[in-house]
Amino acid sequence: MAASRVRWRWWVLPGAALAVWAVAHTDRGGTTPDAAPRPAATSSAAPDAAPSATPGGSTTAPQSAGAYDPADCAAAVRRYAAAAGIHPQLLMAILYNESYKPHDPALERAWQRYKPDAAFGVANMHRAAFDEVKRGRAFADRKWEELPDDRDLAVEAAAWYLHDLDRQLPARPVGHTRDELLALGYNAGAGNMHAFAHGTPPGVQAQSYLDRLHENWARAGRAVNR
Repeated sequence: MAASRVRWRWWVLPGAALAVWAVAHTDRGGTTPDAAPRPAATSSAAPDAAPSATPGGSTTAPQSAGAYDPADCAAAVRRYAAAAGIHPQLLMAILYNESYKPHDPALERAWQRYKPDAAFGVANMHRAAFDEVKRGRAFADRKWEELPDDRDLAVEAAAWYLHDLDRQLPARPVGHTRDELLALGYNAGAGNMHAFAHGTPPGVQAQSYLDRLHENWARAGRAVNR
């Protein structure tokens, strides 16, 4: 999926974000947010190339403010990881990595007004990444703006983004496992992933993302198998 994110911003500006969130909820007037507007390849950093959703209803748990748990997406993770030919534990671990910020649809849209290049959805995908990964796929008619409201779409896009990254890896990468490199590619982009695969050490931000992936690996396995 690819997506640049700066973790501290959600905590350094909590007052501003919550104020905007309050305004957004007031605007909603208690109604369901409009269906609207990114994979995968993101976390604290977004993929440098444009990185993806299933048409129809969502099969994941209903979304409510402040109640997101990546494990709620286990069924979608298993389904789309199998379709895309990637490891479900990797996809789930990335969702845990990307859960550093609130994934309330109204709050995400409020933040996007403040930061137009912000990523959307539980997989934190940027518009360019989503528009690229959806081409020629079953969700080609879906929009990036729909990601905050449709977790299945976000998971599907992330799965196919990882699939596309995997096809770009060399047969025998150096220094990291394939799953580690795919996570790095999701966070830092395909170009950086290629460099890491040929022995270039990750920078501080990319290494931090990889460290979090390792920390989340065991619980990702439990979540996907529950």
